[in-house]
Amino acid sequence: MLAVTTKKLTKRFGRIVALNELDLNIKEGEIYGLIGPNGSGKTTAIKILCGLLRQTYGSISVLGKNTLSKEVLNKIGYMPQETAIYLDNTVHENLQFFGEIYGMSKEHLERREQEMLKFVDLLDWRNALVSTLSGGMKHRVSLACALIHEPHLIFLDEPTVGVDPELRDTFWKYFRKLIENGVTVVITTHYMDEANNCSRVGFLRQGKLIAEGEPGVLQKSAGAKSLEDTFLVLSRGKKA
Repeated sequence: MLAVTTKKLTKRFGRIVALNELDLNIKEGEIYGLIGPNGSGKTTAIKILCGLLRQTYGSISVLGKNTLSKEVLNKIGYMPQETAIYLDNTVHENLQFFGEIYGMSKEHLERREQEMLKFVDLLDWRNALVSTLSGGMKHRVSLACALIHEPHLIFLDEPTVGVDPELRDTFWKYFRKLIENGVTVVITTHYMDEANNCSRVGFLRQGKLIAEGEPGVLQKSAGAKSLEDTFLVLSRGKKA
């Protein structure tokens, strides 16, 4: 089963082509990494798949549906790269707000809040105003809000920016646990070492998919010493 499919997905902003006929087939229960430099189209692709942008042309299918209905959107979790939480509210109030949007029961929401605060290591900051937190801590609150309703499909745009290495490792262990339960995770990252944690990766350059596959297989076929070198080799026109 496929969680996400795109065919010739294209997005133009005036003369700028952000996505150029992007074809993706993301399987259910995998961690798929969209990898590429700034301006390669990663965030644009995710925003279209979450219904926040409309494509210029091309088609998408999310969780088997061609239309992003409320039913589908309620099964999606999205963490944007920019801060998208309420700074004048506490951590607790943000989690409560997002949980209520998704129609969670009081008991379910209370349980999930505790789980998420523990996961992002913010139990002691539950009643702190988000505006008083560091940038990395705000990012962790945003991640908790994206996961609060236990979505089937999760889009994470640079989820580990500003996170210390130990907590970053905890995040990846949690992501791997999610896919064991059939959840699909689509993630962008500029940490190439993190991309090795993905089931598969898609390398984006100037809005085009230049290569796709398991990280180790791509690296071996490119004859590269690292995944970063693999991207450089492939972006220069050599085929994996």
